[in-house]
Amino acid sequence: MERIRPGRAWPLFDMAASRAIEQHAAAPLPPHTLMQRAGLAVARLALALAPHAKTIWIACGPGNNGGDGFEAATHLRAWGKNPVITWSGDPGRAPPDALASLRRARAAGVPFAARPPATWELAIDAMLGLGAGRPLEDELAAWAGAMNEGAQPVLAVDLPSGLAADTGAGQPLRASHTLCLLTLKPGLFTGGGRDAAGQVWFDDLGVAAPADPTAWLAGPPPDAARRHASHKGSYGDVVVVGGACGMGGAALLAADAALHGGAGRVFVALLDPAAPPFDASQPAFMLRDWRSLDLSRMSVACGCGGGEAVREALPAVIAQARALVLDADALNAIAVDAQLQSLLAARGRRARPTVLTPHPLEAARLLGCGAGDVQADRLAASRQLAQRFGAVVVLKGSGTVTAAPDRAPLVNPTGNARLATAGTGDVLAGLMAARLAGAGSAFDAAAAAVYLHGLAAQSWPAGQPLTAAQLARATQFAPAAAPAL
Repeated sequence: MERIRPGRAWPLFDMAASRAIEQHAAAPLPPHTLMQRAGLAVARLALALAPHAKTIWIACGPGNNGGDGFEAATHLRAWGKNPVITWSGDPGRAPPDALASLRRARAAGVPFAARPPATWELAIDAMLGLGAGRPLEDELAAWAGAMNEGAQPVLAVDLPSGLAADTGAGQPLRASHTLCLLTLKPGLFTGGGRDAAGQVWFDDLGVAAPADPTAWLAGPPPDAARRHASHKGSYGDVVVVGGACGMGGAALLAADAALHGGAGRVFVALLDPAAPPFDASQPAFMLRDWRSLDLSRMSVACGCGGGEAVREALPAVIAQARALVLDADALNAIAVDAQLQSLLAARGRRARPTVLTPHPLEAARLLGCGAGDVQADRLAASRQLAQRFGAVVVLKGSGTVTAAPDRAPLVNPTGNARLATAGTGDVLAGLMAARLAGAGSAFDAAAAAVYLHGLAAQSWPAGQPLTAAQLARATQFAPAAAPAL
């Protein structure tokens, strides 16, 4: 059993793949083996989370998730605890494995009750689990409500009940801990999953996962140590095209992030015709008209605060940029302009490094649907955009998804609600342009920027507010080791 935390990549498997893995693993084993392993794993984690708990309420649903709860109760009873089961099922309709575990729990003397105990020190959610995309109803909804209202810890078995395994959608129970069994599911890490699941643990039940996951939970990027014998030209040029009238701050935030993210030189092409030719407060930036720059040699972040003015620049930027990050107003302009969409798709066919960084509403505009449709299946929406434009797509939000046409998507594990403030998306665009200015693929550059952007917010001191300007500098390039003297 392992605790899932940032630090390594993890394979993720959707419901169909998880079902296939389960069936393949169970075939050579004696009947009931996987459920017995699962119940023991749940009981062990329950004991570790609440070692002094006496009364443990286990809410069991009608299917095999409930069977895992029966098994856990049997072990907890043997270990001197007082497990109390509430069950919504019917012995005449229970699956064979769950029925076998029900009989074991009753034989062990585990008490069953019609309603939750008056007090408990730990609750275990074994109500729905994998494949139950339906909402919580009737007594299951009442039990979930009691768990949500209590101050005691809640351990969900495999998934918080009501959470869609593939998407993180639904109105699920809110657990403090989730023990995912056999495979890790994407819905735990994106959409509403992170809020619902609490701390995620994983037990593979002794089954090796196949090599073709549905998606990956991203790990940290490799260290990027810089050679002593290098210079600014070694790390590429970034230009930020944006900052229309009244919105220059967005472009400057992106430029600051690019500079602190390791770009060799940073240019700012403000779209405000009244912008001054020099910014004394930012002496490291070179202010230029985008028409004067050789974009074919540059990594371009376009759209940050661009407003309507960005439309004029977009045809040349899409056609000429060596590497390109399209953000914010650039995406909104593309969403309503068929010619720009054609140019972007043509760029994809030429395999030019391109990253789109929409939030859900911007993604919905590009797809011609609603933001709720995007949030209902974030992985599918990001893959659809990646296929349409032949680009890397970074769908921002809780559990940011990075997708490309030719590989499994990544779900990012870093970041928190400190990023829910104006300007943090501009910082991400600038950091991504800096990563694109170096060597490597657009997918790897985008994934690294997303991970480091979230990590900076996550590492910010507790109790201190985080502004976008502070975030831009918190993402600064850090050598892997101190320079030799």
